[in-house]
Amino acid sequence: MTGTPLWSSEELREATGGSIPEGIAATGLSIDTRSLQPGDLFIALRDQRDGHDFVAAALDSGAAAAMVDRLPPEVPEQAPLLRVADTLAGLAALGAAARARSTARFAAVTGSVGKTTTKEMLRQGLAALAPTHAAVASYNNHWGVPLTLARQPRDAAYAVIEIGMNNRGEIAPLARLARPEVAVITIIAAAHVGHLGSEAEIAEEKADILAGIAPGGTAVFPADGPHAARLAERAREAGARLVSFGEAERADIRLLDWQGTATGSIAHLSLHGMRLGLKLPVPGRHMALNALAALGAAEALGADPVRFLAALEGFSPTAGRGQRQAIPLEEGGEFLLLDESYNANTASVAAALAVLAAQPTPPPGRRIAVLGDMLELGEHGPDLHRSLAPAAAAAADLVYCCGPLMRGLFEALPPGKRGAHAPDSASLAPVLASAVRGGDAVMVKGSLGSRMATVVAALKGRRKEVPA
Repeated sequence: MTGTPLWSSEELREATGGSIPEGIAATGLSIDTRSLQPGDLFIALRDQRDGHDFVAAALDSGAAAAMVDRLPPEVPEQAPLLRVADTLAGLAALGAAARARSTARFAAVTGSVGKTTTKEMLRQGLAALAPTHAAVASYNNHWGVPLTLARQPRDAAYAVIEIGMNNRGEIAPLARLARPEVAVITIIAAAHVGHLGSEAEIAEEKADILAGIAPGGTAVFPADGPHAARLAERAREAGARLVSFGEAERADIRLLDWQGTATGSIAHLSLHGMRLGLKLPVPGRHMALNALAALGAAEALGADPVRFLAALEGFSPTAGRGQRQAIPLEEGGEFLLLDESYNANTASVAAALAVLAAQPTPPPGRRIAVLGDMLELGEHGPDLHRSLAPAAAAAADLVYCCGPLMRGLFEALPPGKRGAHAPDSASLAPVLASAVRGGDAVMVKGSLGSRMATVVAALKGRRKEVPA
């Protein structure tokens, strides 16, 4: 990277149509004063709080300037401000300008299950080959996508953009902003079915990522499942090259065999007829399928597939997405924490339960599933929660649940499998933390709105303090 700033005054003015003093050089972008770095452009967005209320603090912390659509309190007129008509629109304009000036190859990832993990596999695998940019977290919505684009380093060779949705019509405008050369659709499942009504409608919304695909681009999509034919049809309508992945014989990237352990996977796959080996340091067949999707995108971006797969041997999942951690206890021994707390739907819960079932538990250890409500399922919610009871009972020795929807699953369990049920994660956390003992394997899963990170924090609080 050269000494050229990420955004100069002239570039900010040209991209947004706003006004800004000369001589400003922003080295990064921030929407949160808690993580702001000196030299960042602070963007005053409105969400649960109005970012304009934090502009003074951002400038005091070393922000190069702040993007605002009104004069913030306690900020003088002569302060370094990028004044725009609307800060969210200004951020989108910055994202579009960053995409237009970039010479990187772009991939975008969406799907119901595995999109963040697939994005991370792409990021980590491509980064071993060339400078790669991707969102630091699941920044996949109306502000997260443009923020990721606007943060794009000038020297990036690859960029990986994650695109999500809660309602119909949200993916297409973000896809048009990102303009990916490769569009990846991971597994379709009943996430957000309460908003969209059916899995078929979810598949249509996910396929809207193709609305932004660059001419001559590639669509990577599942070969398995009831929506494969429709996804392929949508890809053809978009003029994209088709690359399918999965276990079906017709798949372009096919999982030939898979051997799982408690800590990883060994598999063989066929890439357009070429046999390759796959080793992952994370367990679960679903992780191997995510790797196939990532491989399809990487190859379409021009990356060497053998070197990409070799890089995945060091793959590390992010917090809440399958991280494993041994927690030593004051009373002796340790337990294994499987942190799947970031989000949940029926497919991802089933996959997480399969991973829990594979964990060894030396006596007197137990396999413990901790499940919070799966949200945005509408009228389907009660039945979908109860439907997971057989899988939970088969995978776990004890099941702890929180939330009104998970009560249905809890009551459907055999009595001997019931740990405890609580109305929310804050109530369940101390009950579970006091019950865990050495040798246990504890898997925590739930929708983001169920706040299962509270349970993870309580379990980590059992850690034995080691003197400095």
